Amino acid sequence: MPLQLNLNQMAKRTSIILKVMNVIFWVIFIGLCIKTGALLYSYFVSMAVNSIASQNLYMGLNLSELYNFGIGHYSIIVLMLIVLTGLEAYIGYWVVRIFIEMKLEKPFSESINRIITKISLIALWAGLLAVVAQVYSEWLMRQNIAMPVNWAYGEILFFAGVIYIVALVFKKGIDLQAENDLTV
Repeated sequence: MPLQLNLNQMAKRTSIILKVMNVIFWVIFIGLCIKTGALLYSYFVSMAVNSIASQNLYMGLNLSELYNFGIGHYSIIVLMLIVLTGLEAYIGYWVVRIFIEMKLEKPFSESINRIITKISLIALWAGLLAVVAQVYSEWLMRQNIAMPVNWAYGEILFFAGVIYIVALVFKKGIDLQAENDLTV
């Protein structure tokens, strides 16, 4: 006789998985905030205290050649990197908000759909920033400046598209749930 999970066991298992995911996303969110803050702090140190800080901006990121080429170019690249990681942290914040607002009894809600749509728009802006940063980095490389930054604009734009599709599917789930509530 095959084992069958009853609905209570499935709900309990789902609840545990969601709690674990919530903790994981909190850790990711905090890590992204720390990364953004560390980049910002390192940038200010490299500009105000000691230019040697540009050799190890964050976890081995060496932009000293760019710093020596021009402080303006250095500032633009670092600020784009800070804004991009800040946008990633902001996406992490909204993912954490999904866990706060989600109710397993009625998972499809307008507030969750707004958050998912917001995440897709933030990811789109991050992807567009990464495209601009990539084009600028390629120009700098043509000036014989080493650019060790991978902007990953394709992955970010792909992520934005997938999240937007999820928002559309979620919106359809809201409509079906509302229709089901009316027929019951």
